[in-house]
Amino acid sequence: MKYVLVTGGVVSGLGKGVTASSIGLILQACGLRVTSIKIDPYLNTDAGTMSPFEHGEVFVLDDGGEVDLDLGNYERFLDLTLTRDNNITTGKIYQSVIDRERKGDYLGKTVQVVPHITDAIQEWIERVAMVPVDGKEGPADVCVIELGGTIGDIESMPFIEALGQFSYRVGLENFCLIHVSLVPVLNVVGEQKTKPTQHSVRVLRGQGLTPNILACRSTKPLEDNVKAKLAQFCHVPAENIVTLYDVPNIWHIPLLLRDQNAHEAILKGFNLLGVARELNLREWTARTEISANLHDPVRIAMVGKYTGLSDAYLSVLKALLHASVACRRKLVVDWVAAGDLEDVTAEKAPEAYKAAWDLLKGADGVLVPGGFGDRGVQGKILAAKYARENKVPYLGICLGMQIAVIEFARSVLGIADANSTEFDSETTSPCVIFMPEGSKTHMGGTMRLGSRKTYFKVTDCKSAKLYGNVAFVDERHRHRYEVNPDMISQLENAGLSFVGRDETGRRMEIVELPAHPYFVGVQFHPEYKSRPGKPSALFLVRHP
Repeated sequence: MKYVLVTGGVVSGLGKGVTASSIGLILQACGLRVTSIKIDPYLNTDAGTMSPFEHGEVFVLDDGGEVDLDLGNYERFLDLTLTRDNNITTGKIYQSVIDRERKGDYLGKTVQVVPHITDAIQEWIERVAMVPVDGKEGPADVCVIELGGTIGDIESMPFIEALGQFSYRVGLENFCLIHVSLVPVLNVVGEQKTKPTQHSVRVLRGQGLTPNILACRSTKPLEDNVKAKLAQFCHVPAENIVTLYDVPNIWHIPLLLRDQNAHEAILKGFNLLGVARELNLREWTARTEISANLHDPVRIAMVGKYTGLSDAYLSVLKALLHASVACRRKLVVDWVAAGDLEDVTAEKAPEAYKAAWDLLKGADGVLVPGGFGDRGVQGKILAAKYARENKVPYLGICLGMQIAVIEFARSVLGIADANSTEFDSETTSPCVIFMPEGSKTHMGGTMRLGSRKTYFKVTDCKSAKLYGNVAFVDERHRHRYEVNPDMISQLENAGLSFVGRDETGRRMEIVELPAHPYFVGVQFHPEYKSRPGKPSALFLVRHP
């Protein structure tokens, strides 16, 4: 097994996740099988209870793991199916060590960060790296490990110590460290400054790790004299220094790495130059070029409450992009803050109210993504009502499906107080209810999570046709509330059609409005399985 470790220095948010994904992709393009691990040094067991404001979206895996959004990048770029164990957190490591200590596995020894925590980290990496995630038998050839955070952070020190030991344990010929750093340009002089990267590498070396490759983030390609300076002071060959300069979208990053022969530097360090095939990124390059040259726009109104933070809806945005490129349309996402659509905003901030409604009315399609809490709910209901009444294509995901049902009950059935018990626990007309098996005392890991089957009860429906007329689909879930099964007959008699259900037939999974060009709500999250070359079926709707 070969290991590629990606670390980051100077500042956070440099794009380590995209860099790790892109490295995996170019190695795949050389004929190697790749798996990946993300290390998050926070104490949370997983990302499930973290706010999108803190950490972006929570990505959900087939096995129900709630993980960092970077694992979504890995799955999309590399077309893998990862497990919850592919995301290591400080919380998981400490929990496993403490559990072993309670069982008496350490035979009375004093349990310490070194060696017990560091050994647990190494054992976890080695164990997970051997698990196939690409649908084939046997372990992968290369494991790409991304260490979250920034070099120098106190919280990541046990991982750096463990990885330093690990590099010697597996042998330096099986370990390649790629350090992603920042080379800023000061506007005053317009010069690329190397000192931040020099300091970052010095800290890294002081902690026992030596970079083999430097990946430098900058606004423009690195100048030759800057590369020479970095090579001299960071002890990295100039040919092993690559620039990750600003590009139109992240699909260009693997092409940047290819053009700077990053794959050759990695393969040379692993003694695999004679084993790997010639790099083939033809399909990826073609898709990237198509994406860069699209002009005919398609406008999608994204109605949510985290509209100032695109990472909160990252997988939905990627699924929209995959579908728009497949349709040869340039994606334009109009962010509509759900609260700005509400009547209260018309009184307090009439300009924001008008701007929000103008965006909604100018959209080719309306998307209400998943979410929690009651903020902006009335605005989302108004968006669903507008789409339903004006025959505008509508896709509601998770909460967006529940919103569509509540709106229909209020507007069509005339049940004025129809609501979800999430927003009003005392409602007398609960359209959406807390799931019987849910926990009301513990938040983490207690939702209905992971991949589950949805069976089509109506075969002649839009969603079944989009999925290719299959009997069922496997999609990922993340919810605590569900459509009230006791109201289904009343809703269906009025015109709604619950075309997809779970194996019991009592849990609603897909709802459609047959008389509408495209009005679909799904309890699952189709965006999690969308891939650049295989867009999610429900996003890929060619509407005349």
